[in-house]
Amino acid sequence: MELQRSMVDGSVCMKDSAKSEISSERTLYPYVTGTSIIGMKYKDGVILASDTAGSYGSTLRYKSVERIKQVGDHTLIGASGEISDFQEIMRYLDELILYDKMWDDGNSLGPKEVHNYLNRIMYNRRNKFNPLWNSLVLGGVKKGQKYLGTVNMIGTHYEDDHLATGFGNHLARPILRSEWREDLTFEEAVKLIEKCLLVLLYRDRSSINKFQIAKITDEGTTIFPPYALKTFWGFSHFQNPSKGAAGTW
Repeated sequence: MELQRSMVDGSVCMKDSAKSEISSERTLYPYVTGTSIIGMKYKDGVILASDTAGSYGSTLRYKSVERIKQVGDHTLIGASGEISDFQEIMRYLDELILYDKMWDDGNSLGPKEVHNYLNRIMYNRRNKFNPLWNSLVLGGVKKGQKYLGTVNMIGTHYEDDHLATGFGNHLARPILRSEWREDLTFEEAVKLIEKCLLVLLYRDRSSINKFQIAKITDEGTTIFPPYALKTFWGFSHFQNPSKGAAGTW
C-alpha cells in the first residue's frame, strides 16, 4: 500500500498498488477454447478422445491444440474450455506429481487421488469468484482398477462408465448409453468413440476433422497422433436444411 496526497483538498488517500495487477490475473471470460472431450471405460482400460481445435470466439483459430495429457503414471486428463486455464491446471498437476515423487516411498498418486485434488482446486477457485473455465474428464488405471470421473468449473464432480463434456454431453452420451458395453475391446471402443466424434463434427460448429485418441491400461499410456475421419456431407438436410420448415425462405 502507498500513500498519496490529494492535490485538491490536501487529504491523504491510500492506493492499492497491487489492485490492477491482481485483477489482470483473472480469467473474466474465456477467449481461446476447446470443445468436447469424450471418455469411456473398455475391457482393458480407459480411452479419451477430442479434436485439436482452439477457437478464438467463433473463429477456428488454432488447429493443433492437444487437449489430452498424461498426469503421473496412472492418469490421463482431457479438458474443454479455456486453453490458458488448462495450462494453469497442468502446472498445478506437475507440481503435485513432482511433490509426490520427491517422497520416493514406492507409492504414486492414482486417478482417484488426482480427481479428488482437482475437485478441491475447482471448487476453491469458484468460491473465490475466480474460476478456472474448464470441464475436465479424468481417467486412469491403477492396480487393475479402472477409473473415470469429471469435474467442471464450479466443482460439480461425479464418476461414470462413460463421460462427455460440452456438446458431447448432449449428443454423444445418448449414443454411449445405447451402445457401450463393459467388455468392449480397444478396437470396438475406438469405433464407438469415432461414431460419437463424427456426430459432433457434423453438429458442433467448433469441432474440426482432426482428432486425437489416448488410452491407458495397466501396461501404460499411449497418446496417438491426430488423424482425420472419413465424412459424408451428402445428407439431404445438410444440402437444404430449411426444406419443409415453416417460415423459412
